[in-house]
Amino acid sequence: MTADLQQPAAGLSGEAWTRRYSSAVMNTFGTPQRVLVRGEGCYVWDADGTRYLDLLGGIAVNVLGHAHPFLTSAVTAQLATLGHVSNFFATAPQVALAERILELLDAPAGSRVFFTNSGAEANEGAFKLARRTGRSGMVAAEGAFHGRTMGALALTHKPAYREPFEPLPGDVVHVPFGDVAALGSAVGPRTAAVVLEPVQGEAGVRPAPAGYLAAAREITSAAGALLVLDEVQTGVGRTGRWFAHQHPHLGADAAGTGPVVVPDVVTLAKGLGGGIPVGAVVGLGERAGSLLGPGQHGTTFGGNPVAAAAALATLHVIERDGLLENARTVGARIRSGVEGLGHPLVTGTRGEGLLVAVQLGAPVAAATANALLQAGFVVNAVGPDALRLAPPLILTAEQADTFVAALPAALDAAAAAL
Repeated sequence: MTADLQQPAAGLSGEAWTRRYSSAVMNTFGTPQRVLVRGEGCYVWDADGTRYLDLLGGIAVNVLGHAHPFLTSAVTAQLATLGHVSNFFATAPQVALAERILELLDAPAGSRVFFTNSGAEANEGAFKLARRTGRSGMVAAEGAFHGRTMGALALTHKPAYREPFEPLPGDVVHVPFGDVAALGSAVGPRTAAVVLEPVQGEAGVRPAPAGYLAAAREITSAAGALLVLDEVQTGVGRTGRWFAHQHPHLGADAAGTGPVVVPDVVTLAKGLGGGIPVGAVVGLGERAGSLLGPGQHGTTFGGNPVAAAAALATLHVIERDGLLENARTVGARIRSGVEGLGHPLVTGTRGEGLLVAVQLGAPVAAATANALLQAGFVVNAVGPDALRLAPPLILTAEQADTFVAALPAALDAAAAAL
């Protein structure tokens, strides 16, 4: 066992590790595609020594890539100083991180942060916070994915995820994403909150139509309901802004002339810790920031000093190294490069920053992703006919170009298997 911990891949092939995985780990994710043993920058290596360009980033998590020296040093230093305390006590990293998140959100007075360990937990916290309004009704969107814990699952739309675990927490209505009239009809005096993603990630990287979030703000304000924006996948620079709703074409009115929407609650996780588990529920303003009181919610590990130090380091590097701009420029380069291929299976691209979908004209996404993996690229079939890219924000233009160059052969291989 000691040898395994020190050199986990020594002397064992990926096939051998997969057999051990299958006999020891619950089969909730299916057979692993590869056994990965190390990473550096935007690359990872498997147990057989093959290198891959990681264009998925742990599903939008590893925003600084792998083994980033600043993040590694921050986590190591904090762990050597103070690794964990209960939430009966405060720590300096926890307080500093909460202040930094509020600053990046330009939060109004009275705003507060509750720390979690994951996006599902953040959305679970938002669900509970909404119930503290005294109302029970929740409205979410078709295509939404908010997590797999029971409250978050109730907000998630996909029936295949929901049905095995019903009955779920009730009084949740799903409406077509982007349909203002349907949203307005669903929100009423019993509605506690509307929960929306500015860009629906698991539904295939689908940005909200122009003016939709602003309309949702008007509808919820008129009804006295909360507007909750799930920025678990889209936050922390992923789309080229700190938060996706800060893009004027997503967060302003349809004409792009009004102010960017200010939600009541924002949920975060994924990229926030650069690979260390940390999430957050942010209540914006005095009302949302004070709905959860002593004893009404809690967590053992949430906001621990190591995770908080990792998040502070991640936010620092994103700002220091201009990674918001890099996400915008490299993401645009990928999209223009893919569209410029003229491949008959590519019908378009969509997304924001370095959250990109390649839309295909046939249900060959899984086969294409597998062909790309064989060629040394990690991407995700986010639907039968769509590929998702959510790479580290440090991805270079040259690295992006290697993917674009490799895509036609992968598409051809997938087409040949039809």
